[in-house]
Amino acid sequence: MFYLKYRPRKLEELDNSKARTEITNILKSNKIPHALLFSGPKGTGKTSTARIFAKSVNCLSNKFAGKGDSIEPCGKCKSCVAIDQSSSVDVIELDAASNRGVEEIKSLIYSSSFLPMVSRYRVFIIDEAHMITQVAFNALLKTLEEPPPSVIFILATTNPEKLPKTIISRCTQIKFGQAKEQDIIRMLERIIKNEKINIDKEVLNLIAQSSDYSFRDAAKILEELVTQKALTSEKAAKILATRQKNLLLKFLSEKDPKKTLDWIEKFVEEGGNVKNLITSSIQTLKELLLIQKGVKEGGKEYSQLKFTNSEITLLLKLLLEAYRNMSFSPIESLPLEIAVVEFTKDKQ
Repeated sequence: MFYLKYRPRKLEELDNSKARTEITNILKSNKIPHALLFSGPKGTGKTSTARIFAKSVNCLSNKFAGKGDSIEPCGKCKSCVAIDQSSSVDVIELDAASNRGVEEIKSLIYSSSFLPMVSRYRVFIIDEAHMITQVAFNALLKTLEEPPPSVIFILATTNPEKLPKTIISRCTQIKFGQAKEQDIIRMLERIIKNEKINIDKEVLNLIAQSSDYSFRDAAKILEELVTQKALTSEKAAKILATRQKNLLLKFLSEKDPKKTLDWIEKFVEEGGNVKNLITSSIQTLKELLLIQKGVKEGGKEYSQLKFTNSEITLLLKLLLEAYRNMSFSPIESLPLEIAVVEFTKDKQ
């Protein structure tokens, strides 16, 4: 699978430009934090970045080993290879979704009290950290306050708001945010170069727009298109038709409720994430409003969206209301469909 085969293994391969810059600055500094919190949506590179961080501080051939000024993990020494193969005795990964109780955390804390067996640092990577129970968080808190100097904790989560403030305050935070379109395209270009895939440039844009702002999903979509030999923009557009988020706004700008509601139904049937769809649409409308106010310049992706300023404001209010109401709705797509009807009721 492309998303596994081309998972970043070095800092330079990190496609999330914001995270890459912040992690690089931390590693170049003279003090490594004892606890970090990586937060952001799925598929934005949190776990990959945690492993690269662990490799960098434990590499036997870079700055941390006293060999040169590079902070990049070499990827070839015993430490780097062991971490890549998930066989390092000093880099421990814990999935809090299935190991969330106080006993599991106490075991981790006990393990952290020992010096590294072969590495420079013992690194504990806790994925889905928001799943840890309150009692377990209380047990972890003192260790985060006064950790052994050779221990680094990296907490990764898609829901940082569910973590206790006392835990967050003791971590250096890296907010990954949604993957940017240009960063996703950078990753796709790395894959097609290595796989020697001949593909239309426009297809990469379509994939980026259809990926839910996720590097992982983008890699999966590329693999799907390669499998189906849909490497031209025309063929790819047919396959990705219901995944392109801006189509919702395009249909709304045409004031066509039937076409819009039909598209939403197909989007849901094909497993589309309605919450991400609303979030994406709100972000696009915000960008469009700033473009129309002359605050920033717009690209061609905004040219097909014909809204007045008042229509953008109304639609933003309706979509924000739909987003809030999703948690109470028995049908996930219903709040969005109501917003569509409300927006188009006087437009026909």
